Amino acid sequence: MTDTVKTYCVGGAVRDSLLGLPIKDRDWVVVGGTAELMLEQGFIRVGKDFPVFLHPQTHEEYALARTERKTAPGYTGFVIHAAPDVTLEQDLLRRDFTVNAIARDSAGNLIDPYHGIADLHAGVLRHVSGAFNEDPVRILRAARFTARFGFSLAPETLNLMRDMVDNGEVDALVPERIWQELARGLMERQPSLFFMTLRRCGALAKIMPELDALFGVPQVVRYHPEVDTGLHTMLVIDDAARNDAVLEVRFAALTHDLGKGVTPVANWPRHFGHEVAGVPLVKQLSARVRATGECVELAQLAARFHGDIHRAFELRADTLIRMFGLTDAWRRPARFAHLLEVSRSDARGRWGHEQATYPQAAYLIALLDTARAVNAGLIAGLCTDKSTIALAVEQARIRSIETIVNQQKEQSNA
Repeated sequence: MTDTVKTYCVGGAVRDSLLGLPIKDRDWVVVGGTAELMLEQGFIRVGKDFPVFLHPQTHEEYALARTERKTAPGYTGFVIHAAPDVTLEQDLLRRDFTVNAIARDSAGNLIDPYHGIADLHAGVLRHVSGAFNEDPVRILRAARFTARFGFSLAPETLNLMRDMVDNGEVDALVPERIWQELARGLMERQPSLFFMTLRRCGALAKIMPELDALFGVPQVVRYHPEVDTGLHTMLVIDDAARNDAVLEVRFAALTHDLGKGVTPVANWPRHFGHEVAGVPLVKQLSARVRATGECVELAQLAARFHGDIHRAFELRADTLIRMFGLTDAWRRPARFAHLLEVSRSDARGRWGHEQATYPQAAYLIALLDTARAVNAGLIAGLCTDKSTIALAVEQARIRSIETIVNQQKEQSNA
């Protein structure tokens, strides 16, 4: 680079270093440079909408300092101006939060024109400028950062986010971008904060109305001391996060009780049939946010079978074998194990039950292993009428677990 061109590390790398967190990626801003100069230095251009380049050795991203001007609704309607006369302060001004608008020069000096360091120390997310409302994705990013860092939202930022929802900016979000941020939010340290932040600004009702509908829905106090179904759901996903659950498990934990939002009000606080009622709602929500197939499959199974899994010790051998079949546990035992993880988090996601054991999981795994040990091929070879093979295998599997099931019932009744 020439003497008139200066490079600064910016964004998340600076923020995380100040928080004492591991740095995954470094992003750089080049002030005073041009695309031609970057190419001459061996950088590889990758940006389509604005000049972003990959370093020839480190492959880290270097972007020319730029400004943006809103020209259309949504998050794609911008005119980008990248030129040597754009200053570092102008580039940082277009960023979302003050904690992401801190730069570090080559000598290690921090440049903090918008007081992001003070907000870091205070644990506050504050928008840098009024340009925040030009990009609705920033609402999702705000929610994600609260879930990651446990930061609070500055009142003026929350008010701005509410205005964005009221003005319809959230309606411009495309499903793929929603899922990208939703998936990342679920994988944060405290995912409940992601959804509670969206709810506080009104975005949850727009993006995931099925989930928003759970708040204010009562449950039986005997089983749910926290009473509110929405709060229960938040406790469930946080339990899944504490156990380092994979994304599929966390999404299923999020959506397992959607059926409680549509059960007849006259029956509240009980929710008879909410498991079956929840399956189409899971499918509906998943389609809107474009959830992955693996997430959708497990979420539908969790909605339908979490009640049966909780009652595992009460179920007959034939009912258990039928559940294994309906969940395809014969061919996909690992997914069934994930289903049990969801149910365990559901059981623990209640006030006073956070450390509870969940013996149903070990019991069902033992039964499944026993039933899977039945030699279906041998049984099929003994059947003279091929149409009876499936029934013969099912009956053999039932017999294989009946002793365990009966012993369990005796212990429960003792």
